[in-house]
Amino acid sequence: MTMYPSAAELDEPEVTVAADEGFWARVRTELASRKAVLLEEGYLRNAARFHRLTPQNLDAVRASLSPRALLTVWPDLIPDVGAVLATLPDEGLVEFVWEMQDGTIRHAVVDDTDHSELAALVADARAACALPVYLDERQPLLCAALPDSDGVLRARW
Repeated sequence: MTMYPSAAELDEPEVTVAADEGFWARVRTELASRKAVLLEEGYLRNAARFHRLTPQNLDAVRASLSPRALLTVWPDLIPDVGAVLATLPDEGLVEFVWEMQDGTIRHAVVDDTDHSELAALVADARAACALPVYLDERQPLLCAALPDSDGVLRARW
């Protein structure tokens, strides 16, 4: 039998909301007003992929998500990458997410010592955003975990 640490042991709130049809309806509502959002797919603890969701690609991205993934929906990337770089904090960590010219989305956790290197790395990016890494600062639009095919939420996030 596999033992999972409890949410209290991890000092993190446990996600108990399933990414069911109601969740996807809320994503569609966000897309109707915002035109695009950023989806963080946590497929393992401390490992994630990002997808820029639009009404046109939502179903394709949804079909490609990892089983039991933690899904976090953020506002869309900002086209003014320089403005995003200018808002980076003087201290502490931030997760910088950017879209390359070919549409690939990359991300890196950076601190104040990495700002100049990051600026060079994202010089030709189409859009970007900075997401908080500290739990008490994270305020996504939506967050849920993918249930298994039988509809039961077994993921431990």
